Amino acid sequence: MQRIYIKDLKDHIGKEVVIKGWVKVRRDQGKMIFMDMRDFSGVVQCVILTSNMEEMGQSLLRQGYGGPGDIRTEWVLAITGMVNKRPEKNVNAEVENGNIEVEIKNIEVLNKTEVLPFEISDDTINVNEDTRLKYRYLDMRSDRVQKNLRMRHKVAKLIRDHLDKEGFTEVETPLLTKSTPEGARDYVVPSRLYKGEFYALPQSPQQYKQLLMTGGIEKYFQIAKCLRDEDTRGDRQPEFTQLDMEMSFAEREDVMKVNEELLIEIVEKLYPNKKIQEKPFPRISYKEAMEKYGSDRPDLRKEKNDPNLLAFCWVIDFPFFEKAKTSDNKQTKGEWTFTHNPFSRPVPEHMEYLMKGEKIGDIITSQYDIILNGYEIGGGSIRNHQYEALQKVFEILGYEKESIENDFGHMLQAFRLGTPPHGGIAWGLDRLVMLLQNEPNIREVIAFPKTGEGRDFMMNSPSQISEKQLRELHIKIRE
Repeated sequence: MQRIYIKDLKDHIGKEVVIKGWVKVRRDQGKMIFMDMRDFSGVVQCVILTSNMEEMGQSLLRQGYGGPGDIRTEWVLAITGMVNKRPEKNVNAEVENGNIEVEIKNIEVLNKTEVLPFEISDDTINVNEDTRLKYRYLDMRSDRVQKNLRMRHKVAKLIRDHLDKEGFTEVETPLLTKSTPEGARDYVVPSRLYKGEFYALPQSPQQYKQLLMTGGIEKYFQIAKCLRDEDTRGDRQPEFTQLDMEMSFAEREDVMKVNEELLIEIVEKLYPNKKIQEKPFPRISYKEAMEKYGSDRPDLRKEKNDPNLLAFCWVIDFPFFEKAKTSDNKQTKGEWTFTHNPFSRPVPEHMEYLMKGEKIGDIITSQYDIILNGYEIGGGSIRNHQYEALQKVFEILGYEKESIENDFGHMLQAFRLGTPPHGGIAWGLDRLVMLLQNEPNIREVIAFPKTGEGRDFMMNSPSQISEKQLRELHIKIRE
């Protein structure tokens, strides 16, 4: 008999069915046993009647169990039973499938469980987080984590469908790339075949997406993994996911329009209980944001205690450069560092300042950040697509020409070969879903997150590797 999902049982009243899932709750009531069964689609109450108890006991005995009394919560069962309407007095309109129950005819034990490290309820938020992360596959059975992951899927699917209709092409970019000084510290991967040489894991697909514009893709996007070896912080992950996007022949207004329409559609289609405070999204200059709110990520909600109020805004007109605080700040080598990334293009009226190396602190970049309820959820810019301009940026940052060529020669060469004007943006997908789901941190919307200190208690990583592996990779551990 084919398995029926619990959500579909209402369409099978009066029929015998097979359901498969976990025992959510078990209750003995005299000579009857009630079990709430859960699969990914829902929950339903099942009952072993007195008249079936002896036959059920014999069936379980043949499987090596003492009887129905042995069954405990979180055992994995296949249940054959009759879908019945509940008597009127037992109908519970407050719960899912509250008007039906499954009269159990047979139970097949697919797997039992040992004593659980914590009780699996609808919400495990109060369980010690390190324990939850060590047993994330158990935590994932909770209703809240299930909903978070399913809504994340729906957000990602809507993004793909929306951008496909807008003529974008989804392109995967490499995870093994080159270490370049463009932002945070890289995770590096030693090469076995090329002694003493290393790949780097991408902090973002920034350079690849710009090279896709050189390749004529014109409208690119990707839901991309990004990896940064940053200092630990509570709401930071070594790896995270972003919506990455780039458009050729685009001005700032084109990129902002596409993204604003997409964000509005996500909220209105998937979160109809939430209200966007202002449409179109207000725009604030960096200068105004700092003077008025003391932050370039202002929380513009008129009612801060309303979790379903969404105050989006754009912050624009950022300074391109700022004085470097330390010699290794953002890996720059000179007096100046960049505020966002070195690939941005100045606003047109300041391009002359850049090319002459004048009024560096006054140069405004074409950067635009999208803010939601006081969080930066994304940022982007129009890029320098001419090699002379990009080279000038690195000169201002203090790089010698030889160093520029070594680190970014591939970009400069592409820009000499007909790269069109282009611009883009990247969102933090984890952070956006966190805010839409009213969660306190991004770990709650990631399937297998690490701790704030970057450890994975479930897989016990990072961990040491064998001497054989170290030798193959030409690596010696220094005490």
